[in-house]
Amino acid sequence: MIAELEKRGLLDQTLIIVTSDHGMPFPRVKGYAYHAANHVPFAVRWPAGIAKPGRVIDDFVDFTDVAPTILDLARISHAQSGMQPIAGKSLGPIFSSRRTGQVSSDRTSVFVAKERTDVGRPHDWGYPIRGIVTAQFLYLHNYEPSRWPAGNPETGYLDTDGSPTKSLILERGRQNRADPFWQLNFGFRPADELYDLATDPDCVINLAENPARVAQVKKMRQRMESKLKTLGDPRMFGRGYVFDEYPPTSGAGFYEKFMRGEKPPANWVNATDFE
Repeated sequence: MIAELEKRGLLDQTLIIVTSDHGMPFPRVKGYAYHAANHVPFAVRWPAGIAKPGRVIDDFVDFTDVAPTILDLARISHAQSGMQPIAGKSLGPIFSSRRTGQVSSDRTSVFVAKERTDVGRPHDWGYPIRGIVTAQFLYLHNYEPSRWPAGNPETGYLDTDGSPTKSLILERGRQNRADPFWQLNFGFRPADELYDLATDPDCVINLAENPARVAQVKKMRQRMESKLKTLGDPRMFGRGYVFDEYPPTSGAGFYEKFMRGEKPPANWVNATDFE
């Protein structure tokens, strides 16, 4: 594509965005809400439109910014676009700025969320999470901590793709359910999780369990929920059940079918994952 744009003399006038949808398909990454799952590559090339290339900035950006950026650069208003309400903001001001460090004062955090990323739990339920990421901390709130975060053991922990890493950790857990690697990857989670990304980017030391962090956890949850209320998140208004009522696009009723003795297809995990 780049070669063709260059051949046509359009390369420098074309905005090119290269990114990925989630972190690597490993336990505690893909299908989760930790740092490695959401801190993905996001490269932009636009020589004709980015002032002072090579700058290092501290602003947070996320996928919700892509649509408003394209509309902004195409000079199409949201009303003209006919699109649903947009939560993100155009990256145009960052492109046109020549500043380093913090360019926009309102880009000091991003929000992450999860509902259902796969089937395999009773009633096709998900594992709802909301979180906020700042320059130093990641705070997560698990709204249904009594559910298995990676999916039920008897249906193969379907939220985690099959791999040698998964197989090894599951085997450790079969030998000892207190195994720390099994607990981190497949065990139950507390309602609140807080991680210092500067010292613990792998998110394995939960600071929310420290009594000295109670005020910080409360403050970050309030900040997160305040923003999510402005976006109309049903979970902020006691209507989180609507997410569990949405039918899956595929694999509906997997758990119930499996427990009846049927063998629904699950080609993204290994046969040995089922417990």
